[in-house]
Amino acid sequence: MVSETAERFMQVLQEAEQTKVLEALVGMFTEDAELTNLARIEPLRGRDGAHHFWQEYLSVFEQIRSKFINVIENEGAIVLEWISEGVLSNGEPLSYRGVSVLETFGEQVCRFRTYYDSAAFLPQGAKR
Repeated sequence: MVSETAERFMQVLQEAEQTKVLEALVGMFTEDAELTNLARIEPLRGRDGAHHFWQEYLSVFEQIRSKFINVIENEGAIVLEWISEGVLSNGEPLSYRGVSVLETFGEQVCRFRTYYDSAAFLPQGAKR
C-alpha cells in the first residue's frame, strides 16, 4: 500500500507538469530541503531552491507526463520508479525513465534526488 505522502507527491508532480503551477509541489518540501539531479554538482536548498529546481525541470519541455510504475517505501524514505513521455521545448518527442529518491520528515520531503537516462536528452542525430 502506498503512503499518503507518496500518493500526494505523485499527484502534485503530475499536476505541476500539466499546469506549470509549482506552489503545491514546492509546498511539499521542508524549509531546509535539498534537491539534486544528475546535472547538478551542488544541491539546491530550501523552498526557493525547490521552486528553482522544478521550474528548471519544466522549462526543458513543451509538455511532459510522468507515469509512476513502482513505489518502494520505508520509514522516512520513498523510492519512485517512473517513465516520462512528452515533447522537448525544441519540438522533439521524448521518452525516458528514471528513479527518484525522497527522504521525508512527516508528510514533507527534506531531501530529493533523481537519477535518469540522460542520453534521452541528446539531439536526435547523436542518439544513433
